Amino acid sequence: MASQKLNLFVLLSVIFFFVSACAYDVSRDERALTIDGKRRIIMSGSIHYPRSTPEMWPDLIKKSKDGGLNTIETYIFWNAHEPLRRQYDFSGNLDFIRFLKTVQDAGLYVILRIGPYVCAEWNYGGFPVWLHNIPGIEFRTTNTAFMNEMQNFTTLIVDMVKQEKLFASQGGPIILAQIENEYGNIMAPYGDAGKAYVDWCGKMAESLDIGVPWIMCQQPDTPEPLIQTCNGFYCDDYEPAKPNTPKMWTENWTGWFKNWGGQDPHRTAEDVAFAVARFFQTGGTLQNYYMYHGGTNFGRIAGGPYITTTYDYDAPLDEYGNFAQPKYGHLKELHNVLFSMEKVLTHGNVTNTDFGNSVSATVYQTDEGSSCFFSNANTTTDATLSFQGSEYIVPAWSVSILPDCKTEVYNTAKVNTQTSVTVKKSNEAESEPTSLKWVWRPENIDDAAVQGKGEISASQLVDQKVTNDVSDYLWYMTSVNLDKNDPIWSENMTIRINGTGQVIHAYVNGEYLGSQWATYGIFNYVFEKKVKFNPGQNQISILSATVGLQNYGSFFDVVQNGLPGPIEIIGRKGDESIIKDLSSHKWSYKVDLHGFENKVFMDSSKWQAENLPTNRMMTWYKTTFKAPLGKDPVVVNLQGLGKGVAWVNGQSLGRYWPSYITEEDGCSVEACDYRGSYDSTKCLSNCGQPTQIWYHVPRSFMSDDDNELVLFEEFGGNPSLVNFQTVRVGTACGNAYENKTMELSCEGRLISDIKFASYGDAPEGTCGSFATGSCQGKNDALSIVRNACVGKETCSIPASDEVFGSTTCGKDVSKKLVVEAIC
Repeated sequence: MASQKLNLFVLLSVIFFFVSACAYDVSRDERALTIDGKRRIIMSGSIHYPRSTPEMWPDLIKKSKDGGLNTIETYIFWNAHEPLRRQYDFSGNLDFIRFLKTVQDAGLYVILRIGPYVCAEWNYGGFPVWLHNIPGIEFRTTNTAFMNEMQNFTTLIVDMVKQEKLFASQGGPIILAQIENEYGNIMAPYGDAGKAYVDWCGKMAESLDIGVPWIMCQQPDTPEPLIQTCNGFYCDDYEPAKPNTPKMWTENWTGWFKNWGGQDPHRTAEDVAFAVARFFQTGGTLQNYYMYHGGTNFGRIAGGPYITTTYDYDAPLDEYGNFAQPKYGHLKELHNVLFSMEKVLTHGNVTNTDFGNSVSATVYQTDEGSSCFFSNANTTTDATLSFQGSEYIVPAWSVSILPDCKTEVYNTAKVNTQTSVTVKKSNEAESEPTSLKWVWRPENIDDAAVQGKGEISASQLVDQKVTNDVSDYLWYMTSVNLDKNDPIWSENMTIRINGTGQVIHAYVNGEYLGSQWATYGIFNYVFEKKVKFNPGQNQISILSATVGLQNYGSFFDVVQNGLPGPIEIIGRKGDESIIKDLSSHKWSYKVDLHGFENKVFMDSSKWQAENLPTNRMMTWYKTTFKAPLGKDPVVVNLQGLGKGVAWVNGQSLGRYWPSYITEEDGCSVEACDYRGSYDSTKCLSNCGQPTQIWYHVPRSFMSDDDNELVLFEEFGGNPSLVNFQTVRVGTACGNAYENKTMELSCEGRLISDIKFASYGDAPEGTCGSFATGSCQGKNDALSIVRNACVGKETCSIPASDEVFGSTTCGKDVSKKLVVEAIC
């Protein structure tokens, strides 16, 4: 292992750096973080405070700590906190100081990623859109206007944190802070100005004197004394570009985000554990899960464009805060093993042995003892490794950890944690959907679609960002005078509109002409429809709707939104086409829709119950409902609706789009193979189904009395199927290898029955469809497990011959206890 020396010590709560010469085999204590007098490895998880609610924070943080984390990482979101220039919002789930103090109260550290560019699949990458509209501004380069605004916001956040004494240098929990984010990935097109900007970022950050180190991720030329870090699915091969800096992994992607039209991505627990174990085997100091809890894109925070409202990210804690098993438990077990080795990992001398064929051993040794990692990165073949007079079998694509270099206590491919299958349960407070009585009201679009009334006008087409992104919606309106003597006049006329990959609805003389949108990753398309114009004046009105603004890439901030043009009328006479370009006409513009401006989602008047329409565009619906009983997370099923926005008691649940069907191809009926490098196209599900029909309703949004659900239906849909349900564990499938203990839990409920139990070779099938294998213990496993578990919330049973009896399995068979419990 090529490695270097770095001393990181905390003296009087201030982190200082002492640099020594490079060496091949070095002591780990010279690369470890020393915090409060103790050399530590950092196991962190990302939780974004605005993607959950303050009421959820204590439980999420406690579960993170219980899962073996000692640190929480979060971004700070500029556009959420400064939606209008110099007008700030730190209330509710934007109260990041309260979030940081909640983390501190739990006894955890914090990594504060100020950015203020965050990416994060967040609208506009976290930049406020008003920033774009400052004259002469250029983002993320040596532009005075941009740098002034960036420094102003960064300084504001630092000062707020200092005032509360939350930096480690003040005795607080924040041990690291980040400036900029993944700029190195997209820096080349910015040229020399990009390098100068990075250097400025470093100097500006250091000038704020926070007393803890600053980091930059994915930035090979990180300026001194900032620390470079790695992001990705794997960072074991990563070595900092600069010598004498620690090996840190700020984003280990536990899954992937989801887009409208995209299938559900899944990354196995075995592969995530493999990546983590390899990282610490190869000298890692700090590892952070992105995400540990993903949460929900409430309101209009989803970016992309086309990022869904769910931001579950296949994280160890799911969107609702439940344990995502087996990922949560398998990683918890890994964390416990690594922390049991913390002293040797942070003090030990390192020795590597390469056995060939992607098999290696790493030994960390001190005078008190040694710990070993055995790694097999082969994707198909298990390895038999001879080490210090003993033989060890290391499955393909796995790491075995031996804290004493003799006994394997953990292997990343051997999951000894239950698999939990969640179910949705009907609202027991009332009989839905029949109990939901709907009222409705139309969205008034006549002044725009028929009359063309706007608020401002210009003789050009404008980018939708000129509105400062106060709404998804912007009307583009113009009129054109045509008569039958016009050269363009024919019986075959069309209107052609250049769009930007988001949604447009076109109207001519008040008549709906059609709608169009593109798919994720497509930024330009052409809408063209045949139209019958009237002789004389004709009104053309086009409603543009954004679905989150671009959040990543070089110059992403200037990617056009709305209708960049040209917008043309085309007349065809035989083989001849005559084009009339309307782009330089006088255009009127109106921001937003009336219902949003007037906050219809909080209005109790002017609703009607008669003649409830369905499949009608631009329609508002409202109903009252009773909060589901109990404490389980609540979701609302919006199947049958088109596209729009949902509110509960005036709180936005985010955009919905259940009519967007995912791609048919790419999913496999076979179980996902954890072996081999993961990417976002591997292990997909939900092909050919609605992208998202379930939408999280935090219990803090609801009252014990009647609650209101309001829907704005943009495309047209039927609310008759809408219903509220709760999410809970329905089936728990326990799993433990021989001489391990199977732990089974219904997570707050009693185990009502044991459907399947087997001790022997691995059963066929998966959780929910097991079939007994070829060799079994002689004792009745089903009776043993039923007696131990039924009627209890949790139970533990050793997987051993002593409990289940001897088997006829051969010596080479890896025996397992597998149980399926009904909750």
